[in-house]
Amino acid sequence: MTEYLEAATGAARKAGKLLRENFGAALDVSAFEAHDIKLELDVRSQNLITEHLLGLYPDHALYGEEGLAGNQASPYHWIVDPIDGTVNYFYSIPHFCISIALRHGSEIIAGVIHDPMRDEMWRVSKGGAPTLNGKPFQVSQRNRLSEAVISVGFTKNKTTIESGLSLFERVVHRARKCRLMGSAALDMAYVACGRLDAYIEQSVSLWDIAAGKILVEAAGGLVEMNERPDAKDKYSVVASNGKIDLGI
Repeated sequence: MTEYLEAATGAARKAGKLLRENFGAALDVSAFEAHDIKLELDVRSQNLITEHLLGLYPDHALYGEEGLAGNQASPYHWIVDPIDGTVNYFYSIPHFCISIALRHGSEIIAGVIHDPMRDEMWRVSKGGAPTLNGKPFQVSQRNRLSEAVISVGFTKNKTTIESGLSLFERVVHRARKCRLMGSAALDMAYVACGRLDAYIEQSVSLWDIAAGKILVEAAGGLVEMNERPDAKDKYSVVASNGKIDLGI
């Protein structure tokens, strides 16, 4: 397991270097969408990660935001978001990350989230203690919603935006603060290490939250994921310290 964690860490650092070097520069845009941006750099970042991981484990599969690679029949799947927070990145907002998880069968067994701008690396493998830059952490101990800081994510279509606004309205009046940060994976990492008390999103992809799920759970928190019946490969997610009642 340590070997897999080191492989993911190495891949994340390579991608992080690429993103740091290009941050604030003129960027090639593959597509502007209503609520999203696709960058050529997303593809380059995933290619770096793919080359690193499949170079080490050529019989493994990779499932990423920018496509599939490797042996899809393998029980080992690397789940990759090469830039989580692409819109932030495009607008030179230094809040984004690389997220890499390893799934064996149906179980996530390792996860890494790397913020290259702050040089922060969250890591965990199955059965191990989660660490941030080598130091162990746990979820917050706050148990009152009135003292909690909650991040709410908003996704890309009318239905999920409207349901997200309704959810935000319910929570914002009861929590100490609500935040919209723009990077699901970093939200999960922040819940895991106690900076946030919960993260909620109505529709999100597995590559956004796979590494965060194992981090939060290893740190003592709870993650509820449910497949959306109206959107293929999308999930609703509530990640929390497991101590506060969100009332949703």
